[in-house]
Amino acid sequence: MAVFRCCDVDETEKLGKRIAQKLNGTEVIAYFGGLGMGKTTLTRAIAEALESEDDVSSPTFAIVNEYRAKFTIYHFDMYRVGSWDDLYSTGFFDYLETGVVIVEWSENIENALPEDTVRITISKGETETERIFEIEGLEI
Repeated sequence: MAVFRCCDVDETEKLGKRIAQKLNGTEVIAYFGGLGMGKTTLTRAIAEALESEDDVSSPTFAIVNEYRAKFTIYHFDMYRVGSWDDLYSTGFFDYLETGVVIVEWSENIENALPEDTVRITISKGETETERIFEIEGLEI
């Protein structure tokens, strides 16, 4: 596991770009962490590094947003997913192996994540803007 301390949004964006450089196009990236931890910021940086010109926003109400990039990115929000039926209704399993799948609120679907999922746990640091990123499953 690699641990990164990002003191502000700029450092979080740099970390996202480093992550993007390691992707081959079919990863599942699962975020674990509460509101305001920087999940969408990290996704935006990954998308930009993969040359997406799409506006990246939280898929809270859409459930999934698709971004055109070097690899197609499917950005899921699983906040309201509470059962296997809910998960199946999102189409989640149909997206696996077709692009980079990024999942916010992965806590809600942890048992459904593929074994080789990249897991990123985000927690608050010592200051209001500092975030600690623990990354498993990807060498950075």
